[in-house]
Amino acid sequence: MMTSFSDIKPRLKVPLIAAPIFRVSGPDLVIAACRAGVVGSFPSTNCRTPDEFDQWIHTIKSALRPQDAPFCPNLIVRRETLWDDVAAVVRHRCEMVITSVGAPDAVVVPLHEAGCLVFADVASVRHARKAIAAGVDGLVLFSTGAGGQTGWANAVAFVSAVRSFYDGSIVLAGGAPDGSAVFAAEVLGCDLCYMGTKFIATKESMAAEEYKAMLVSSQLDDVLLSKVFTLESNIPIPSIVAAGLGSENPPTDMTNERANELYGRNATFGVKRRHDTWSAGHSVSDVSSIPTVHELIAQTFEEYAAARRATRRLLEEGRPMSSSRHTSTRTSL
Repeated sequence: MMTSFSDIKPRLKVPLIAAPIFRVSGPDLVIAACRAGVVGSFPSTNCRTPDEFDQWIHTIKSALRPQDAPFCPNLIVRRETLWDDVAAVVRHRCEMVITSVGAPDAVVVPLHEAGCLVFADVASVRHARKAIAAGVDGLVLFSTGAGGQTGWANAVAFVSAVRSFYDGSIVLAGGAPDGSAVFAAEVLGCDLCYMGTKFIATKESMAAEEYKAMLVSSQLDDVLLSKVFTLESNIPIPSIVAAGLGSENPPTDMTNERANELYGRNATFGVKRRHDTWSAGHSVSDVSSIPTVHELIAQTFEEYAAARRATRRLLEEGRPMSSSRHTSTRTSL
């Protein structure tokens, strides 16, 4: 039987996905997130081989109870092992997946036949329309403010643009700092929200302790949108400096090609490759400690519930609030 979003929603304490993060999201983080009441996810690229990907899914699924939130593998469409990864998702009957880095067209039918929901990362209205035409069950709107490779569109404008022609499930991705932002995403007309940067700095994260400490000590102004190592990405300046640029004001137009010219492709000093750099989103100012995943989600739930209560009070007092043609059927206070 095909899973639906209505099947998943009652199992969520907060309408949140712990975002799939390269070299950060592993089984411990995913299991902890699901057991605490949010969707746990991980990118297939965190697994070196198809066998390891299969084992991760088995480990996660074996640790979860029926009442727990679902977990969600993030399939990288352009990964060489894509069809091995799809086979593992089908074999283990995963409830949902997110597709990234490529069109989802080819994988939608086999995943649907296995009863799996397919959400697709999109960063533009054009790509949203293409994903909808491919038959996906939901969209992840990749907006500005995400850590690492980021979207370019303002989140509010992006949701409004997509909601003008799409009534399916939407996940807002990019820069959510707390539970009130999750509630705000619902008010905009979204069903779920990503949170990534704060999950990097959790005890169950695979991130290096130095990485977590850097997030705790960083502020929003420390995050630079740059092409220093890869495509345009949000990277904390301390990470850029540590990787060899040696400047507190690195150029935003630096590319891999220019770095190779300056330092040499195989240099033992200077700019290192992307896997040696650490990313962070605009929400980094809200990272003040290194909690467990359970503690982070409990805090996020309290913030989310407080935002709902505050909004209800405003409505009871008759104070004006913006209305949305999309919100009334999606958000109940």
